[in-house]
Amino acid sequence: MVADSDYEYDFLVIGAGSGGVRAARMAAAAGAKVAIAEDRYLGGTCVNVGCVPKKLYAYAAHFHDSFDDAAGFGWQLSEPATFDWATLRDNKTSEIKRLNGIYQRMLESTGVKLLNARAELVDSHTIALKDTNGVSYARARKILVATGGWPWVPDFPGKEHALDSNQVFDLDTFPKRFLVLGGGYIAVEFASIFNGLGSETHLIYRGDLFLKQFDHEVREFTRTEMEKKGVNLHFNANIERIETAGTSYNVHLTTGEVLEVDAVLAATGRKANIQGLGLEALGIQLDGDGKIPVNERYETLVPSVLALGDLTAGPELTPVAIAEAMQLVDYHFKDATPPPLDYTTVPTAVFCQPNIGTVGLSEEGARQKLAKIRVYSTQFRAMKHTLSGSQERTLMKLVVDDATDVVVGAHMVGEDAGEIIQGIAIAVRAGLTKQDFDLTVGIHPTGAEEFVTLRTLTRH
Repeated sequence: MVADSDYEYDFLVIGAGSGGVRAARMAAAAGAKVAIAEDRYLGGTCVNVGCVPKKLYAYAAHFHDSFDDAAGFGWQLSEPATFDWATLRDNKTSEIKRLNGIYQRMLESTGVKLLNARAELVDSHTIALKDTNGVSYARARKILVATGGWPWVPDFPGKEHALDSNQVFDLDTFPKRFLVLGGGYIAVEFASIFNGLGSETHLIYRGDLFLKQFDHEVREFTRTEMEKKGVNLHFNANIERIETAGTSYNVHLTTGEVLEVDAVLAATGRKANIQGLGLEALGIQLDGDGKIPVNERYETLVPSVLALGDLTAGPELTPVAIAEAMQLVDYHFKDATPPPLDYTTVPTAVFCQPNIGTVGLSEEGARQKLAKIRVYSTQFRAMKHTLSGSQERTLMKLVVDDATDVVVGAHMVGEDAGEIIQGIAIAVRAGLTKQDFDLTVGIHPTGAEEFVTLRTLTRH
């Protein structure tokens, strides 16, 4: 494919996150002339201020329990373990720089031109590129907007004292008292992380129970386990105001309680990162959910302008953006019609302590969608903890369509839940039945074998 004479590029991507980079690379591999514009960092949210540093910090937080668990297996630490925040923070930064370099080399190896500039749409085929040298322009047959989301902090007196999820990774000093506002997976994860690293941690959520999109039994079980580990959970509460108190903060809650902490994280969600992109001038508006409407070909109201990932409806997950990018390239640069993505069987994990892994329908979702279901669940103390002394428990659960025997949902709270659910997700995506699970021989002794040995019906 050769660029039309009217255009410098066949494909110009705005935003070098996971979805944008994959789309650019695959389009270039298909023969398109491609450029990608980025004014911040390569790899987007996931690599720089999202899943990668978060998972590294979650690993760090788990060592607290691991040191305690080791004693029951005969290991004695000669001195009490201590944690150095600067070492973790700086090693994380080094790893992200390494990943930034890998992303740049991947783009260069496929012939994608990297434009280090802020991009703004001028018309349906033209973008303005703004950098320290001024403004230049580029034209492309098709333009992809892949700028992802940006943290949002609610409005209350003293909100300027709250950190967002982009800032929390790089604190100068470790907060001995830490407060998280929010009830989504980011809030729950950071509450677990800072609790595990040694902070006195509080989580504030306006609702009855966090993780409202997850299975209710999973939510209740996670709440109990997090409380056992020392996280202070404040439900049906919100921040009224934040006031400074020397080097710390007094956080006034709507319940009347006042908490003195060293850092406040507002993990209250993300909104489409479209400020200054020029979408409005083209007539492209966000829908009622704050997303850019697109059709099955990822085309916006303006057919030459495409969008994917966190900007559009669907799970805000890195692998989803990558899958959408592959589909987009099939549609627009390979003249192929790929099968639609099945968003109902996208697995996900919450890296709190203990981890959550889930795929498919929750029990509540299945009851709404199906005439009759069967639920198989078990709670147990993992074999490891018979010697460790830990009281941590594990939950595993299967939701089955009674009419077809198909497993429509699988859920786990426990160590390595995300690793285990990835394999189970293949079975759920394939539409395997409970009988298929029952006929699968387990690996003994593992926790994962419980998924194929659940025989006793818990409830209809």
